[in-house]
Amino acid sequence: MSQEKDARRYLIPGLERGLIILMELARSHREMSFAELAERMDFPKATAYRAVQTLEYMGFVRRHPTTGLYSLGVNVLRLGFEYVASLDLVQAGQPVIESLRDKTQCSSHIAIRDGQDVIYVARVSAANATINQVSVGTRLPAHRTSLGRMLLSGLSRSEFEAVYPDGELPDTKPGAPANREALWELVQEDGRRGYVIGESFFQFGISSVVYPVFNGQGDIEGVVSILVPVHEIPAEDREPLRAHVEEAAASISGMLGYRGGRAARQAT
Repeated sequence: MSQEKDARRYLIPGLERGLIILMELARSHREMSFAELAERMDFPKATAYRAVQTLEYMGFVRRHPTTGLYSLGVNVLRLGFEYVASLDLVQAGQPVIESLRDKTQCSSHIAIRDGQDVIYVARVSAANATINQVSVGTRLPAHRTSLGRMLLSGLSRSEFEAVYPDGELPDTKPGAPANREALWELVQEDGRRGYVIGESFFQFGISSVVYPVFNGQGDIEGVVSILVPVHEIPAEDREPLRAHVEEAAASISGMLGYRGGRAARQAT
């Protein structure tokens, strides 16, 4: 028996179908009619209808009372926010990034890595912020962001290749590393430096200062960053901003049990 067949033998079909519907609604970023949902599902309409009705009954799907269109329900959001709130990183870091925002007058964030994505798990906005703001739960490609580079710097070579099994990266938009090897060299430099100052790396006109947050085992648990609404950080501001972010990251790391001495990583 193949590994895939062996894994699927224990799946619960109804649960699998319900989760597929939720993922489809999440990907669409809009309300959808049942006809649209059913068209995208690879199972009978009657089965799709029962799954949607079950999800609606449990509050994971919401049906608009006027249009009849379906969207994600409040219980999906509640699950997500309760998960984020349960992270020690967020609990420890929220007051720290609020203080960081006050000191730097810049929007401040905490992010973690999920596969090839960066996920923002906490944020506070600067007063009168005019640039586009990310929200908790926003995902961005790790290889194209300063935050992602810092998160990837904690991986060994084998772990890195498990995240990016192909030589080519998911996309190579202007400014992005050309391929996996270029990204590996970049994150190695970031790791040796210990922080990233990204100037218009992901989006022109926006700079960032990023530091890693370590857990009690000395591994990178997440990152702390500030968003600076300039193409290039003025020389006189660079060192003070860097020092503030470094202090914030060290504070959170200490609360997570980190006592110095980053865990050794193997290059193989």
